[in-house]
Order: sequence, then C-alpha cells, then structure tokens
Amino acid sequence: MTAQTVNVALTCLLAVLIAALLGLAAACLARHEGATLPTAMVRAAQTFACTLTVLAAVTAALASVLQ
Repeated sequence: MTAQTVNVALTCLLAVLIAALLGLAAACLARHEGATLPTAMVRAAQTFACTLTVLAAVTAALASVLQ
C-alpha cells in the first residue's frame, strides 16, 4: 500500500468516526431534552448522515485542490 492509500483510508475512517460521535451526541441531547428513544435515534441518524455528507464534500474538495 502506498502512503497516499493509507492517508485516504485514515481520512475516511476519521470522517466516519467524527460523524458517529456527533450522531451519538445528538441522540444524547435529544434524550436529555425528553425525546423518546425512537425520536432520539432518528435525530442521531439524521445528524450522522448530514455530517458524513459535509465531511465527504470537504474531503473531496481538499483532495481536488491538493492534486
């Protein structure tokens, strides 16, 4: 594996980890505000999807600029 492949894999892993942590935080805040568990899980899924989409767009933009 080349160094570039390793960097891409680590960047993708970091993006997924950040999105998962933000989704978990959104679910915890929803539960703290009194939301039911299904509602909190929906909020977590929405936050995860939005964060992952934004991070993918930023990563793609950076990759195109750095090449």
